[in-house]
Amino acid sequence: MRHTLNLALIAALLATGACARREKAVTTTPPPVTATTPVATNEDDVGLVELPGSQADLVAKAGTDTIHFGTDKSDIDPESRTILTAQAKWMMANPAVRASLEGHADERGTREYNMALGERRANAARDYLVSLGVPTARLLVTSWGKEKPVATGSDEAAWAQNRRAVTVVVK
Repeated sequence: MRHTLNLALIAALLATGACARREKAVTTTPPPVTATTPVATNEDDVGLVELPGSQADLVAKAGTDTIHFGTDKSDIDPESRTILTAQAKWMMANPAVRASLEGHADERGTREYNMALGERRANAARDYLVSLGVPTARLLVTSWGKEKPVATGSDEAAWAQNRRAVTVVVK
């Protein structure tokens, strides 16, 4: 009995001793996340930089990854030529990059018609890039038809935004 009492006493002392030595858990609140973008203020600072060969780099260097078309059109207008010329220069400066030219249409018309129209738009963009020296093997063509609109709505403003071809960097 005495042996059992000693064991119980030792166990109790160990348990309370362990509790006494336990440190309080420290909880800290992380600093709030802000939506500001760091800006380099001198040459020693490091600002945010697009990764070379990335979609963000294409947009930063070429100005945009998207060209637009008129209703039921797939011809490249002068503004689109300027955009595609900048994209071609970027593609030539990034020879390891492949891209998918994705053609889109607005919501009007049948699914089949819009798939064909999106393909004509993507092919027109690809053909113009190839005419500027981008190897055909680096360019894929995809049509989304009216399946992936960037603007919702059934008015000319929304339709104009959805009639497009987008150059998408493929890894």
